[in-house]
Amino acid sequence: MFDLMFTVTEFASLNDVHPTYRILKPWWDVFMDYLSLVMLMLALFAMTMQITKDQVACLPFMEESEENSGNYSYPAHTAQEVATATARGGENCINQHQAPGIKTNLDFQQYVFINQMCYHLVLPWYSKFFPYLILINTVILMVSSNFWFKFPKTSSKIEHFVSILCRCFESPWTTKAVSETACEDSEENKQRLSGTSFALKKASLERKEEGSSSTLTSPMLDGVVSADMPIAEAPTASMPILDKKDGEQAKALFEKVRKFRAHVEDNDFIYRFYAAQTIFKTATFISMLSYTSSFLVKINFIHICETDVKALVGYGKFFCTHNMAFLLDKVLICYIALMIMYGMVCLYSLFWVFRGPLKEYSFEKVREESSFSDIPDVKNDFAFLLHMVDQYDQLYSKRFGVFLSEVSENKLREISLNHEWNFKKARKCVTRNAQDQQELHLKNLFGLPNVVFDLTDLEVLKLEKIPEVRFTANVSQMTSLRELHLYECPAKVEQTGFAFLRDHLHSLHISFTDVTEIPTWVFLLRNLRELFIIGNLSSENNRMVGLESMRDLRHLKTLHLKSNLPKLPTNITDVSHHLVRLVVHNDGTKLFGLNTLKKMTNLIVLELHSCELEKIPHAIFSLLNLQELDLKSNNIRTIEEIVSLQHLKRLTCLKLWHNQITAIPSSIVQGKSLEALHLSHNKLVSLPPALFRLPKLQYLDVAHNLIQVLPPDVGLLLDLLHLDVTSNKLETLPKNLFKCTKLRVLCLGHNDLRELSQAVGDLVQLNHLELKGNNLERLPAQLGNCRRLLKNDFLVEDHLYMTLPVEVRESISRDSTMASTSVL
Repeated sequence: MFDLMFTVTEFASLNDVHPTYRILKPWWDVFMDYLSLVMLMLALFAMTMQITKDQVACLPFMEESEENSGNYSYPAHTAQEVATATARGGENCINQHQAPGIKTNLDFQQYVFINQMCYHLVLPWYSKFFPYLILINTVILMVSSNFWFKFPKTSSKIEHFVSILCRCFESPWTTKAVSETACEDSEENKQRLSGTSFALKKASLERKEEGSSSTLTSPMLDGVVSADMPIAEAPTASMPILDKKDGEQAKALFEKVRKFRAHVEDNDFIYRFYAAQTIFKTATFISMLSYTSSFLVKINFIHICETDVKALVGYGKFFCTHNMAFLLDKVLICYIALMIMYGMVCLYSLFWVFRGPLKEYSFEKVREESSFSDIPDVKNDFAFLLHMVDQYDQLYSKRFGVFLSEVSENKLREISLNHEWNFKKARKCVTRNAQDQQELHLKNLFGLPNVVFDLTDLEVLKLEKIPEVRFTANVSQMTSLRELHLYECPAKVEQTGFAFLRDHLHSLHISFTDVTEIPTWVFLLRNLRELFIIGNLSSENNRMVGLESMRDLRHLKTLHLKSNLPKLPTNITDVSHHLVRLVVHNDGTKLFGLNTLKKMTNLIVLELHSCELEKIPHAIFSLLNLQELDLKSNNIRTIEEIVSLQHLKRLTCLKLWHNQITAIPSSIVQGKSLEALHLSHNKLVSLPPALFRLPKLQYLDVAHNLIQVLPPDVGLLLDLLHLDVTSNKLETLPKNLFKCTKLRVLCLGHNDLRELSQAVGDLVQLNHLELKGNNLERLPAQLGNCRRLLKNDFLVEDHLYMTLPVEVRESISRDSTMASTSVL
């Protein structure tokens, strides 16, 4: 009988997990595994006891009674019953010297027969199969706890992740990279402290000398010294050299981590599978606890057995006792207690799964504790696996972060970079841009190859997402370099290299995700003409410390800020007297502090995009030299302040597009110098006649509004070259429109026009006509008079185009062909 038993070891194999997977098992999973193992042992113990000792013992009733079969008390053997038994037994009289009780005159075989029959008739099924039930329940819980390690779509990713994680943890490069960056960080702190103290002393003396050729740093610039001092020194400690085998293994790990991240971060299947598994365990626990707890009051020691075998044994009703009832009752109590503990842990795991953003993992603490400030945050399944690892030991994810850092990877591959890039390869990457300048764009490299400095005729250098950019003295060989782009590149520059950039660089574009990526030396480039800064410059993340030194940008003409500034920084006034163009794209953040604009007396172009302005700032009307004003994508509803245009006598271009303007006041006529007016994407219903009394207006754009009628006064714009009324509600066109004989571009698409006047033939200068999206039925043949109109610039439905006479279509098509031939 015992040969058929399962061993505990065989059952425990259901809960067996590969040892390396332990790092993905949080404490609650481990605790639930131990609880499952205890429940398993409890089930096996109950099964063993039931197989060996489970039975019932029955005694017959001496008298058939109408007792309730549910009565489980022993029969009362009174004197009367004994007398009755004696009367039935005849010669078997009760002797006062005999032991008390009732003789049944049944032999052993009859008792065995009755015991076996009553065991199957009256003993409840849960008393007979309860150990097997809890065994099945336990196996289900054990399987569901570790199924995510076995399921094909999850186990493959988990196995690969665990393999990579363990190799990264044990890699010699991890230890060396962490220790090296700690050393570098210590050296940089020393240099920063010494350099800053020296700069502050020297700055106080040199600022007193007017006309001095040396450029000073602002005290607010963290660690930057004067141009006569090194801006960034080479690290004193050399990079630890790995064995060739260790280096190759580290490079392979970087590649594996990158590919695994790209593969895993695109979905959250593992997270959803684990969440579903946790929900299933919780639901299973609740259902198991609900029906097993009901057995607690139903496992009884006494049972009444009624049979139809009275002819065989002489009795029809029997008292039976179940000898395993007491043990099963205790086992059930223990099992319910274990289930409650299991359920509480299960509920906690369910709470953990859904309480926080487990599909996002931030290495913020790792970035703060180490010099690897570029470790990216991860998401989806990658993030979830790292959250699971953190429950085991956070040291794994900290060391794993080294292999997510581009800085760490760049340090490892920096040596091979210069071998990879030769002069021929670099020259091949040089292209000609739209301004016919020689341009080199390098992206996602490990550093700046030294061979770049040998491109002496290079004019534009674009560097994007290169973590280690260092301009050495060799940059002075690039005598033609005038424009530099740094996209998320915290570049460093040495002393001689800085002196060259300071004197030769005219245009600088900086894009960053964190303000610390802005190189501090850029504000010392005294010959800089254009500065573009794109990134977060809000006061919460940056106190404008970098802009403090803008007073050293003595020749700056153009300043472009694409950020989320709460107010226009007052430090811009340092360049206000020589600034010609100011562009602020504020990404929907409300901009305050515009009174600073009053000091920019030489400003010619001003662009304030997405600044949540509700009206035209009054400070703008103090800019007497202003020629172009662009207030795109704000929240302007009324423009009553436009009466002050009379002060801006040089303003030729006004752009108020993408706002909420509902009406144009008659005071628009004050803008007598206006040549271009952009009012598209507003809520205009009509146009005032005063608008058409602007004597110099050549470009008028009122597309994407709600205009129903175009006033006849449009014919007063005799110098009009461009008119765009696309996407309005025009049903007719005034005849005076065709008096604007200088029109070259006429956009009438997506209106409700039903007819196009024959007078369109008077627009002999027309070279672009858009009519798509109207209700036109035919086109006038007079379009043939528009000799400059080409088919490619004639936007109309094909069926309408076919209504033109053949000679007109041939003329347009022929002219188009001739134009294409001339271009070729």
